[in-house]
Amino acid sequence: MRTEVDTTTAIRSFRVDIADEQIDDLRERIAATRWPSKELVGDRSQGVQLATMKELARYWATEYDWRRCEARLNALPQFTTELGGVDIHFIHVKSPHEDALPLIMTHGWPGSVVELLETVGPLTDPTAHGGDAEDAFHLVLPSIPGYGFSGEPAEVGWDAARIGQAWAELMRRLGYSRYVAQGGDRGAVITDAMARRAPEGLLGVHINVLTAVVVPGVAEHLPGESEQERAAFDALNRFTTDGSGYFLEMATRPQTIGYALLDSPVALAAWMLDHDTDGYNKIAGAFVDGRPTGNLTKEHVVDNVTLYWLTGTGASAARDYWEDGRARARFAVEPPPVASVPVGFTTFPEEVWAAPRSWVEVAYPDLVYFNEVDKGGHFAAWEEPELFSTEVRAAFRRLR
Repeated sequence: MRTEVDTTTAIRSFRVDIADEQIDDLRERIAATRWPSKELVGDRSQGVQLATMKELARYWATEYDWRRCEARLNALPQFTTELGGVDIHFIHVKSPHEDALPLIMTHGWPGSVVELLETVGPLTDPTAHGGDAEDAFHLVLPSIPGYGFSGEPAEVGWDAARIGQAWAELMRRLGYSRYVAQGGDRGAVITDAMARRAPEGLLGVHINVLTAVVVPGVAEHLPGESEQERAAFDALNRFTTDGSGYFLEMATRPQTIGYALLDSPVALAAWMLDHDTDGYNKIAGAFVDGRPTGNLTKEHVVDNVTLYWLTGTGASAARDYWEDGRARARFAVEPPPVASVPVGFTTFPEEVWAAPRSWVEVAYPDLVYFNEVDKGGHFAAWEEPELFSTEVRAAFRRLR
């Protein structure tokens, strides 16, 4: 008797295997870069600085070894499966501890699964990293549609809510009937959407950036009386007026910027570095001054950029912001439901806007965990993986 395999729900093993010709082409394109003249100011107010990009390009073309990142990814269990017509890539690491809690954790932009790799050990095997077996997780790290090794959506409509639905189906397909979710940056938007739609089996979420500031019912009720609240408003206003150029371009014209991101590796790297002032200064320090902050080393930064280049996902990742822009416009007509699962939140002090507890309580009435830590910025899991992992453990401890 022949057994038919349903390929639309099959989970397939995946291995990264980049051809030498692609690496050679990358180096040739870096060498052929046409450079702009030096910026006319002493800071990043005109954009990513020439000295930073010159050093990044030199390192990328002459010292960097993609094969180390490739081997690191291939040392982990990787898979693909079709969700909603899109092949989704994910890493799935099971804990050695019997009662581990399943956790799906979503990266952001300009990140990828690369930004989460340092958390795999602390989260799946906490006893090897100063933690307790009772805090262990079975870890699922998907690549957002259009990012990295995931396929590109062939139709519009893949907003955060739809991705959250796909993640719920992924966890069901993996056999997890109860699980938690975590996200920062774009991952926070997706995780927020999951909390608001509460798919069956979702016990709670942890978020480390308050993207819900744009949600009707939240934005107009954020208090601004205390010094911390005023500082958060100032930071949010600075980002809106002086730091969100990349956001506006990708949210309105992703195809336009996509031509540069697919044609020039240096243009792609510059675009990805120009996210926020704190993150940029830390990354620039790693290249220009040789002083990495936490895990934001030259190698790890270029690992992430190279992943985007080799998979050709600069434009498709940008379209994710276009989808988000359309979804936010719909909020004015039909606000999303209130989050109906328990929420944990950690404020990192150098976040683009470091949300005070009063803001988080407006966004998430069922706030079961809140903490302000003493270091770390927007790329918290990447920059401070041990501290980040400690926060994730603490946030979900009472939900087990």
